Amino acid sequence: MTGEEKFQVDLEGYLVIKNVLTDDEVAEMNDIIDTGERQGPPSLWGEPFKRLIDHPKILPYLLELLGPHVRLDHDYAIFMEEGPQINGLHGGEDGGGPGGPEADHWYKYRDGIMRNGLSVMAYNLADAPEGAGGFACIPGSHKSNFLREIPAEVRRFERPAHYVVQPPIKAGDVVFFTEALVHGTMPWKAKHQRRSLLYKYSPGHSAWAGYYYDISKYGDLTEQQKRMLLPPSIGSRPRVVEES
Repeated sequence: MTGEEKFQVDLEGYLVIKNVLTDDEVAEMNDIIDTGERQGPPSLWGEPFKRLIDHPKILPYLLELLGPHVRLDHDYAIFMEEGPQINGLHGGEDGGGPGGPEADHWYKYRDGIMRNGLSVMAYNLADAPEGAGGFACIPGSHKSNFLREIPAEVRRFERPAHYVVQPPIKAGDVVFFTEALVHGTMPWKAKHQRRSLLYKYSPGHSAWAGYYYDISKYGDLTEQQKRMLLPPSIGSRPRVVEES
Protein backbone atom coordinates (compact mmCIF):
# COMPACT_ATOMS: atom_id res chain seq x y z
CA MET A 1 0.00 0.00 0.00
CA THR A 2 1.11 3.52 -0.66
CA GLY A 3 1.24 6.09 2.11
CA GLU A 4 -1.73 7.88 0.56
CA GLU A 5 -3.78 4.66 0.52
CA LYS A 6 -3.03 4.10 4.21
CA PHE A 7 -4.11 7.67 4.91
CA GLN A 8 -7.38 7.11 3.02
CA VAL A 9 -8.25 3.89 4.85
CA ASP A 10 -7.44 5.40 8.23
CA LEU A 11 -9.44 8.54 7.40
CA GLU A 12 -12.46 7.03 5.65
CA GLY A 13 -12.58 3.29 6.40
CA TYR A 14 -12.76 2.24 2.76
CA LEU A 15 -10.68 2.37 -0.41
CA VAL A 16 -11.45 1.96 -4.11
CA ILE A 17 -8.59 -0.06 -5.62
CA LYS A 18 -8.61 0.67 -9.33
CA ASN A 19 -8.14 -1.77 -12.22
CA VAL A 20 -7.57 -4.92 -10.17
CA LEU A 21 -9.25 -7.12 -12.79
CA THR A 22 -8.50 -6.90 -16.50
CA ASP A 23 -11.27 -6.50 -19.07
CA ASP A 24 -10.73 -10.14 -20.06
CA GLU A 25 -11.09 -11.34 -16.46
CA VAL A 26 -14.30 -9.35 -16.02
CA ALA A 27 -15.71 -10.69 -19.31
CA GLU A 28 -14.81 -14.30 -18.43
CA MET A 29 -16.56 -14.13 -15.07
CA ASN A 30 -19.60 -12.40 -16.52
CA ASP A 31 -19.85 -15.11 -19.19
CA ILE A 32 -19.78 -17.81 -16.49
CA ILE A 33 -22.46 -15.97 -14.51
CA ASP A 34 -24.64 -15.69 -17.63
CA THR A 35 -24.28 -19.28 -18.79
CA GLY A 36 -22.82 -21.43 -16.04
CA GLU A 37 -24.09 -23.50 -13.15
CA ARG A 38 -23.65 -21.55 -9.93
CA GLN A 39 -23.77 -23.73 -6.83
CA GLY A 40 -22.55 -22.50 -3.47
CA PRO A 41 -20.59 -19.30 -2.91
CA PRO A 42 -18.78 -17.52 -5.78
CA SER A 43 -15.43 -19.02 -4.78
CA LEU A 44 -16.87 -22.37 -5.98
CA TRP A 45 -18.07 -21.11 -9.38
CA GLY A 46 -14.88 -22.01 -11.23
CA GLU A 47 -11.20 -21.20 -11.52
CA PRO A 48 -11.58 -17.45 -12.28
CA PHE A 49 -13.56 -17.02 -9.06
CA LYS A 50 -11.27 -19.28 -7.01
CA ARG A 51 -8.33 -17.09 -8.02
CA LEU A 52 -9.99 -14.15 -6.28
CA ILE A 53 -9.40 -15.78 -2.89
CA ASP A 54 -5.79 -14.59 -2.93
CA HIS A 55 -5.64 -12.34 -5.99
CA PRO A 56 -2.03 -11.09 -6.21
CA LYS A 57 -3.11 -7.44 -6.45
CA ILE A 58 -5.31 -7.76 -3.38
CA LEU A 59 -3.29 -9.96 -1.03
CA PRO A 60 -0.79 -7.19 -0.10
CA TYR A 61 -3.70 -5.03 1.09
CA LEU A 62 -5.09 -7.87 3.21
CA LEU A 63 -1.74 -8.49 4.86
CA GLU A 64 -1.26 -4.78 5.54
CA LEU A 65 -4.76 -4.24 6.93
CA LEU A 66 -5.56 -7.52 8.73
CA GLY A 67 -2.15 -8.90 9.59
CA PRO A 68 0.14 -11.71 8.40
CA HIS A 69 -2.44 -14.47 8.99
CA VAL A 70 -5.63 -13.90 6.97
CA ARG A 71 -8.52 -16.28 6.32
CA LEU A 72 -11.49 -16.06 3.97
CA ASP A 73 -14.47 -16.00 6.32
CA HIS A 74 -17.28 -16.18 3.75
CA ASP A 75 -18.18 -14.96 0.27
CA TYR A 76 -21.33 -14.21 -1.71
CA ALA A 77 -22.59 -12.27 -4.72
CA ILE A 78 -24.93 -9.30 -5.04
CA PHE A 79 -26.88 -8.98 -8.31
CA MET A 80 -29.34 -6.09 -8.49
CA GLU A 81 -31.82 -4.85 -11.08
CA GLU A 82 -33.16 -1.32 -11.31
CA GLY A 83 -35.77 -0.77 -8.59
CA PRO A 84 -36.47 0.15 -4.95
CA GLN A 85 -34.73 -2.62 -3.01
CA ILE A 86 -34.73 -2.21 0.76
CA ASN A 87 -31.25 -2.49 2.27
CA GLY A 88 -30.27 0.25 4.69
CA LEU A 89 -27.05 1.27 6.35
CA HIS A 90 -25.58 -1.13 8.90
CA GLY A 91 -22.23 -2.16 10.36
CA GLY A 92 -19.98 -0.31 12.76
CA GLU A 93 -18.50 -1.18 16.14
CA ASP A 94 -21.29 0.32 18.21
CA GLY A 95 -23.70 -2.05 19.91
CA GLY A 96 -22.04 -5.37 19.11
CA GLY A 97 -20.76 -6.26 22.53
CA PRO A 98 -18.98 -9.51 23.42
CA GLY A 99 -20.31 -12.27 21.19
CA GLY A 100 -22.80 -9.93 19.53
CA PRO A 101 -23.43 -9.73 15.78
CA GLU A 102 -20.84 -6.98 15.41
CA ALA A 103 -18.25 -8.32 17.85
CA ASP A 104 -15.77 -8.90 15.02
CA HIS A 105 -16.36 -5.45 13.50
CA TRP A 106 -13.45 -3.33 14.68
CA TYR A 107 -10.66 -1.02 13.57
CA LYS A 108 -7.47 -0.32 15.52
CA TYR A 109 -4.35 1.77 14.98
CA ARG A 110 -1.16 1.69 17.01
CA ASP A 111 2.47 2.62 16.32
CA GLY A 112 1.95 3.09 12.58
CA ILE A 113 0.05 -0.20 12.10
CA MET A 114 -3.61 -0.57 11.13
CA ARG A 115 -5.58 -3.69 11.98
CA ASN A 116 -9.17 -4.65 11.17
CA GLY A 117 -11.61 -7.37 12.11
CA LEU A 118 -14.01 -8.69 9.47
CA SER A 119 -13.28 -6.82 6.23
CA VAL A 120 -14.50 -6.94 2.65
CA MET A 121 -12.98 -7.02 -0.80
CA ALA A 122 -15.86 -6.33 -3.21
CA TYR A 123 -14.95 -7.26 -6.80
CA ASN A 124 -17.09 -5.26 -9.22
CA LEU A 125 -18.07 -6.84 -12.53
CA ALA A 126 -20.22 -3.91 -13.71
CA ASP A 127 -19.87 -0.14 -13.63
CA ALA A 128 -21.52 1.73 -10.76
CA PRO A 129 -21.29 5.38 -11.86
CA GLU A 130 -22.13 8.31 -9.63
CA GLY A 131 -25.82 8.23 -8.75
CA ALA A 132 -26.30 4.60 -9.83
CA GLY A 133 -26.68 3.29 -6.28
CA GLY A 134 -25.19 0.12 -4.90
CA PHE A 135 -22.41 0.34 -2.30
CA ALA A 136 -22.71 3.36 -0.03
CA CYS A 137 -21.13 4.28 3.27
CA ILE A 138 -20.50 6.97 5.86
CA PRO A 139 -16.77 7.73 5.52
CA GLY A 140 -14.99 7.90 8.85
CA SER A 141 -17.76 6.14 10.77
CA HIS A 142 -15.39 3.26 11.60
CA LYS A 143 -13.99 5.59 14.28
CA SER A 144 -17.19 7.35 15.36
CA ASN A 145 -18.44 7.31 18.95
CA PHE A 146 -21.99 8.36 18.07
CA LEU A 147 -23.27 5.72 15.66
CA ARG A 148 -26.53 5.31 17.56
CA GLU A 149 -27.35 8.91 16.68
CA ILE A 150 -27.63 8.26 12.93
CA PRO A 151 -31.32 8.93 12.20
CA ALA A 152 -33.39 5.93 11.12
CA GLU A 153 -34.57 7.73 7.98
CA VAL A 154 -30.95 8.30 6.95
CA ARG A 155 -30.13 4.64 7.57
CA ARG A 156 -33.06 3.67 5.32
CA PHE A 157 -32.04 6.16 2.59
CA GLU A 158 -35.34 7.96 3.06
CA ARG A 159 -33.61 11.28 3.69
CA PRO A 160 -30.42 12.33 1.88
CA ALA A 161 -27.53 13.28 4.14
CA HIS A 162 -24.31 14.85 2.92
CA TYR A 163 -22.23 12.44 5.00
CA VAL A 164 -23.56 9.36 3.14
CA VAL A 165 -21.64 8.75 -0.09
CA GLN A 166 -21.90 6.36 -3.03
CA PRO A 167 -18.44 6.24 -4.58
CA PRO A 168 -18.32 5.76 -8.37
CA ILE A 169 -16.82 2.37 -9.27
CA LYS A 170 -15.78 0.85 -12.59
CA ALA A 171 -15.95 -2.79 -13.62
CA GLY A 172 -12.64 -4.34 -12.57
CA ASP A 173 -12.30 -2.13 -9.48
CA VAL A 174 -12.31 -3.56 -5.97
CA VAL A 175 -13.72 -1.78 -2.94
CA PHE A 176 -12.05 -2.54 0.36
CA PHE A 177 -13.99 -1.66 3.49
CA THR A 178 -13.87 -2.65 7.13
CA GLU A 179 -17.11 -3.91 8.64
CA ALA A 180 -16.49 -1.35 11.38
CA LEU A 181 -17.60 1.18 8.75
CA VAL A 182 -21.30 2.04 8.52
CA HIS A 183 -22.23 0.90 5.02
CA GLY A 184 -25.08 -0.52 2.99
CA THR A 185 -26.72 -0.79 -0.41
CA MET A 186 -28.58 2.08 -2.04
CA PRO A 187 -31.42 1.26 -4.45
CA TRP A 188 -30.00 0.45 -7.90
CA LYS A 189 -30.90 3.09 -10.49
CA ALA A 190 -28.83 2.03 -13.51
CA LYS A 191 -30.40 0.22 -16.46
CA HIS A 192 -27.82 -2.58 -16.39
CA GLN A 193 -27.52 -5.19 -13.64
CA ARG A 194 -25.29 -4.52 -10.67
CA ARG A 195 -22.77 -7.32 -10.20
CA SER A 196 -20.52 -7.46 -7.16
CA LEU A 197 -18.67 -10.37 -5.56
CA LEU A 198 -18.02 -9.90 -1.85
CA TYR A 199 -15.10 -11.85 -0.41
CA LYS A 200 -14.99 -11.25 3.34
CA TYR A 201 -11.84 -11.84 5.37
CA SER A 202 -11.00 -12.17 9.05
CA PRO A 203 -7.71 -12.21 10.95
CA GLY A 204 -6.45 -15.78 11.21
CA HIS A 205 -7.54 -16.25 14.81
CA SER A 206 -11.19 -15.21 14.39
CA ALA A 207 -14.39 -15.96 12.50
CA TRP A 208 -17.73 -14.22 11.96
CA ALA A 209 -19.69 -16.66 9.78
CA GLY A 210 -21.40 -19.62 11.41
CA TYR A 211 -19.71 -22.13 9.13
CA TYR A 212 -16.30 -23.03 7.71
CA TYR A 213 -15.19 -23.99 4.21
CA ASP A 214 -14.96 -27.59 3.06
CA ILE A 215 -11.77 -27.47 0.98
CA SER A 216 -12.49 -30.91 -0.49
CA LYS A 217 -15.01 -29.17 -2.79
CA TYR A 218 -12.39 -26.87 -4.33
CA GLY A 219 -10.22 -29.26 -6.31
CA ASP A 220 -6.65 -28.10 -6.74
CA LEU A 221 -5.66 -25.31 -4.38
CA THR A 222 -2.35 -23.63 -3.78
CA GLU A 223 -0.85 -23.97 -0.32
CA GLN A 224 -1.66 -20.32 0.26
CA GLN A 225 -5.31 -20.80 -0.69
CA LYS A 226 -5.55 -23.83 1.59
CA ARG A 227 -4.28 -21.74 4.50
CA MET A 228 -6.75 -18.97 3.71
CA LEU A 229 -9.70 -21.39 3.73
CA LEU A 230 -8.81 -22.98 7.07
CA PRO A 231 -10.94 -22.50 10.20
CA PRO A 232 -9.71 -19.91 12.71
CA SER A 233 -7.04 -20.80 15.22
CA ILE A 234 -9.65 -20.26 17.97
CA GLY A 235 -13.08 -21.88 17.70
CA SER A 236 -14.85 -25.20 17.23
CA ARG A 237 -17.80 -24.67 14.90
CA PRO A 238 -18.52 -27.13 12.05
CA ARG A 239 -16.12 -26.97 9.15
CA VAL A 240 -18.60 -26.85 6.30
CA VAL A 241 -19.82 -24.05 4.04
CA GLU A 242 -23.57 -23.93 3.50
CA GLU A 243 -24.91 -24.10 -0.03
CA SER A 244 -26.52 -20.89 -1.27
